[in-house]
Amino acid sequence: MGASVLPSMALIGALFSLLTFCLIPRPALAGVTRNYEFNIKLQNVTRLCHTKSMVTVNGQFPGPRIVAREGDRLQIKVTNHVSNNISIHWHGIRQLRNGWADGPAYVTQCPIQTGQSYVYNYTIVGQRGTLFWHAHISWLRSTLYGPLIILPKINVPYPFIKPHKEVPIIFGEWFNADTEAIINQALQTGGGPNVSDAYTINGLPGPLYNCSAKDTFKLKVKPGKTYLLRFINAALNDELFFSIANHSVTVVEADAIYVKPFETDTILITPGQTTNVLLKTKPEFPDATFLMMARPYATGQGTFDNSTVAAILEYESSISHSTVSIKKLPLLKPTLPPLNDTSFATKFSKKLRSLASAQFPANVPQKVDNKFLFTIGLGTSPCEKNNTCQGPNGTRFSASINNISFVQSTTALLQSHFFGQSNQVYSSDFPISPLNWFNYTGTPPNNTFVSNGTKLVVLPYNTSVELVMQDTSILGAESHPLHLHGFNFFVVGQGFGNYDANKDPKKFNLVDPIERNTVGVPSGGWVAIRFLADNPGVWFMHCHLEVHTSWGLKMAWLVLDGKLPNQKLLPPPSDLPKCENWDIFGESDDGIVETEVHHEKHQSFNIPTDIKSMKDNPSKGKNWASLVEEEPFMSWEARADMAFNAAINNIDAYNGCIQVEQDDRSSILAQDFPPLQKQQLSTGTTHPISSDSKLCSTTNSSSPEYVPSPLKTRA
Repeated sequence: MGASVLPSMALIGALFSLLTFCLIPRPALAGVTRNYEFNIKLQNVTRLCHTKSMVTVNGQFPGPRIVAREGDRLQIKVTNHVSNNISIHWHGIRQLRNGWADGPAYVTQCPIQTGQSYVYNYTIVGQRGTLFWHAHISWLRSTLYGPLIILPKINVPYPFIKPHKEVPIIFGEWFNADTEAIINQALQTGGGPNVSDAYTINGLPGPLYNCSAKDTFKLKVKPGKTYLLRFINAALNDELFFSIANHSVTVVEADAIYVKPFETDTILITPGQTTNVLLKTKPEFPDATFLMMARPYATGQGTFDNSTVAAILEYESSISHSTVSIKKLPLLKPTLPPLNDTSFATKFSKKLRSLASAQFPANVPQKVDNKFLFTIGLGTSPCEKNNTCQGPNGTRFSASINNISFVQSTTALLQSHFFGQSNQVYSSDFPISPLNWFNYTGTPPNNTFVSNGTKLVVLPYNTSVELVMQDTSILGAESHPLHLHGFNFFVVGQGFGNYDANKDPKKFNLVDPIERNTVGVPSGGWVAIRFLADNPGVWFMHCHLEVHTSWGLKMAWLVLDGKLPNQKLLPPPSDLPKCENWDIFGESDDGIVETEVHHEKHQSFNIPTDIKSMKDNPSKGKNWASLVEEEPFMSWEARADMAFNAAINNIDAYNGCIQVEQDDRSSILAQDFPPLQKQQLSTGTTHPISSDSKLCSTTNSSSPEYVPSPLKTRA
């Protein structure tokens, strides 16, 4: 008897120690490393009584849920077992100094080819909330997507009531046909692509579609509890209204940023956005079940999937209810806004405000270094000779920012930048404002053709940016959800009609504007955002309506290295996928020669021959050797870009001045443009600079490389 007591007492003591350890408050612990395996494989999936083989992660649709805490490190090995090239984007993760893990194909990486693997290795810094991951090449994200849930650090509570349960709810689109075939056909013919056959909630179309009653998501809840619903819009091409019959919700987060709570019956969520809401269930069993429904918010003139997806909110009761009795309960439907209810969309977006508390401040840039105005909209491209195209009036559909339709490179832009091989890959002369000014929201111009190019905006490290995005009426005004990689931004203002630079900034909210990574440019209106360019690298910005991205509504920002070690882009990982047509350490077909220079960790890299020739040619801008001496902390790519621009644009880049004829000096100084950005206005070419910049002291108009270009007015 006595001998048997000792183990029991030891066990009790151990349990008491464990319990005491768990109950004692502890500081937030350092993050841990979490490993995931993503095997890209084909899987037969059936929806709407239609079975198709489609690209999945681990055979799952939607894909697996990733869960981590703020401060954790994620290592996600992606292995490609299909014939398609693959890349994965971790939507909303800032990827500080680590664009190599961002994912957009041919922007920050070459895609993962068949039979190859790549480990996305990144740390979650200063972020918590609901994000998601998805493929970022062609239209493969129609089936490759899943939730990315970032919990607060241990012992750090939510700034709202602790929920009884947390439930991710992810919207998608189902196509009976292969989406790669759909977009390839559209790009070949120049017409609009076929629309989806259904919307889905957690991969299921629900009872309102044919042959889908069994494919219905059910959210089972208990009376008198609070649930945190994590909404994600992973649909390809449609903004969505969502509502639950006879229930309201409290919005507490948007794009993984806490917001001032507000109650609503309906939410609006664009592709690329996430929204967290609290659902407080009824105190007693309601003797009813409730439909949760979503349908599109549509503002454009094109065709769209005009259908409704539904799931079921079902109460559990302490009193036993048979399946038969639950089926007999009334099924209540919510009332959703009209399809084109821009009034609701505007009111909803204006309710979103940052929490702006001591713990979660809204660090809005109060002063702005560089201002930009981007027109956002559709356009056309001419049809090829002896071909028939299905776009407007026999043209091809296109889309653009500042009338530049982005041409996707066959080489990753970030690699080109890091290794000093930007020549013939991209140019850094993206226009800072529209090339041709017109009444953007009025009668559109007769000429709807776009220009094409792979153009970037270059920003010095820590530049504060104000960007106004203006919708246009070309081919019809339309709402465009714009997503910026690598940053969150503050939505400081929005309105309808044409942006007025004199009046509208006076109404900007610089106290508690919503901070997010994806924002809807209002149909027939504009939105103003601010952000701090404190993340070196190449960062994609694009419409998150996939059809518009395919047509060219995209661009990229190049943020240069800062001076300190922790302000520089990290070197690429050893397993970074290679493009088929580029060897960063060997000779290529682009006039690149192997030249040893020193770049951060003293690895060798290549300089384009045109740039290399500047080394001993002072007549082409600043002398190369002096650039190295004067700017020891500037990246070699930045020096190459700026030296090259000095040669082709007649800009003394390092003195911050511009060569112009004497008569143009006063008009140029009056322009409020960022320095060193080339801007073409109507006809002719000029190089606007900010009012605090200076002009070169002399103008050598006799130089054979200098051709004076008179400044043109905006009107």
